[in-house]
This record gives sequence, structure tokens and C-alpha cells, in this order.
Amino acid sequence: MNWLAEISPEEWGAVRLSVKVALVAMLASLPLALAIAHVLARTDFWGKTLVNALVHLPLVMPPVVTGYLLLLWFGRRGPAGAFLAEHFGIVFSFRWTGAALACAVMGFPLMVRAMRLSIEAVDRRLEDAAATLGANRALVFCTVTLPLILPGIIAGMVLSFAKAMGEFGATITFVSNIPGETQTLPSAIYTLTQVPGGDAGALRLTLVSIVISVAALILSEWLARRANPRSTS
Repeated sequence: MNWLAEISPEEWGAVRLSVKVALVAMLASLPLALAIAHVLARTDFWGKTLVNALVHLPLVMPPVVTGYLLLLWFGRRGPAGAFLAEHFGIVFSFRWTGAALACAVMGFPLMVRAMRLSIEAVDRRLEDAAATLGANRALVFCTVTLPLILPGIIAGMVLSFAKAMGEFGATITFVSNIPGETQTLPSAIYTLTQVPGGDAGALRLTLVSIVISVAALILSEWLARRANPRSTS
């Protein structure tokens, strides 16, 4: 573990920023992802195919395009960015909050997909039985559906976190690569590979990234088993 002691303060800064950005992106997108996953899994409406396509669009679109679109909309002169800055004081462009927004957008389809598949796997007869006993839709969701889909929610959160930790194209296009503000692990690794003698630092950060990703996967597996003991078989 000697390589761990050789990590510079600047490199640790990129690690901390990446974890913070990934956590904020994951937690901020969780309520909306759960709502959209439930709507897509449980309801039929006109335009559902289009909504589903828009949700999954970041998965198939080049990340740089996503980042550029975010810059157009949430930049200082963009319609959404100017409105949020003027009325709420929220600025995304060239801030770590913008990196979190870009990571949330890129991880959103993975989170929704995991939750939707989990909701679709729930036996509707259980929900119907609870409804016949007088429970309203909100109570049925909280007491029947939510506990059953908890492993799917955790899986979606982990996928979103992992995607955020590795996000590069959309982030660097939207908020650039500013050390201490928007320079996350991938952009720090990219920067180190572009300077003479930076290979060692890039390798250290790569190892840190692998350790964090493996730890997240192990934690998610443990939480999923705690949420649904039957999944251990």
C-alpha cells in the first residue's frame, strides 16, 4: 500500500471531489428516478415510448453532446441556468454543482432502468390485495411495493454512483477541468497522462478508482442482501 502514501494533496482533492459529486448526483436524482420508473412500469399513456426514449437518451448519445446541451441550457446564458442563477442563486457552469448535474444526467437512465425492472417484477396481486383491505395507493406503495423493490433501488443507486465516478465527456464539456473545483478523478487522470512524468500519478488515481468501485459494489451487494434475505440463495 505504499502507493497510497504517495498520493499528493491535489490528487486526494480530485478523489474527494469525485466522491462528493457522485454522491450528490446519486441522491439528487433518486426521487425523480423512482417516480419515473414507477410511472413507466405501472401506467400506459400516450407518448410513453417517447418518454422512455428521452430517459434513456444519455446512454446512447455521445457524452460530449450531452455536456454541450447542458452547457446551452444550464450555462450562465442558458434559459434554465440564467433563471436558476437569478432566482435561486444556483450556478452550474464551471462549478462542482455542474459536474454533479452532468453525472446525474448520465447515470439517470441506469437508475431508472434498474428500478423499473424491479417494479415490473412485483406481483400485482399483492398490491391488489392490500388495496382491497382499504389501503390507498400511497400506502400500498410504501408498505408493499417499496420493500419488495428495495434491492432494485439499491442496484440503481450503485449503478448511478459508478457511472458518476467514471463520467468524463459530459463533465469536461460542461464544467471544464478546473483543479479543486471541477477536476474529478477521470479528468485528473486525463490531465496527468498529458504531462511529462505524470504516469505514476495517473496509475495511483486509477488504483484508487478501482478500489472505490469495488467497495461500492460490495456495499451494494451487502445492502441488497440485508434488504431481501431471500436473494442470498
